[in-house]
Amino acid sequence: MKTPLKKHKGPKPRPANDNSNLRDRLGAARIGWRESLTGALGWGAAMALSAQASLWLSNAAITTHYWSLTALIFAGAALAWPPSLAAFRFLSFGRPRQTAFAAAFLCLTVLTIGITATLFAFIFRQFYAQWHGDPFTKLWVIQLVFTVASALYQFAVMGLRLYLPLGIGFLLIASLLLARQHDPQKPAKTPFLP
Repeated sequence: MKTPLKKHKGPKPRPANDNSNLRDRLGAARIGWRESLTGALGWGAAMALSAQASLWLSNAAITTHYWSLTALIFAGAALAWPPSLAAFRFLSFGRPRQTAFAAAFLCLTVLTIGITATLFAFIFRQFYAQWHGDPFTKLWVIQLVFTVASALYQFAVMGLRLYLPLGIGFLLIASLLLARQHDPQKPAKTPFLP
């Protein structure tokens, strides 16, 4: 006895080499300069406020580097906003709002900390460059690698606390706002124009 074949319900399967979804994702990831600039200023200000609050709570802001730390945190967060927003839109394209929240949280966290740590490592390396060997020698490469590694370690140990306690709250609020603005419906397919 033969059983009849059931029709497949749901979207038609696509071949593995179909890149139309990638084209749509890249199109959705594009951001305008206004939202990039206003978001960068807002996110930078929020993280700078978090750094200032952390410095006040930990040692009553008794440090000679109060404003330079604030500027570093502001610059790192401001530079991280545009790629975070683009990565968020790329990852959450066509996904539900819960996934959009998780993507916003992840992108903002990783890129803000990563870019700020990179800026700190660059400044740290510039300070110690006066004691390094001649450029592009074996000694110089070893000194460069260990100086950058030391800077990243110091940022991980001492710099991450500048994001607490307010940074987590700002991160949750920003992720919720981005997820709320997210439209889970896929827009019509349009060609990607550079």
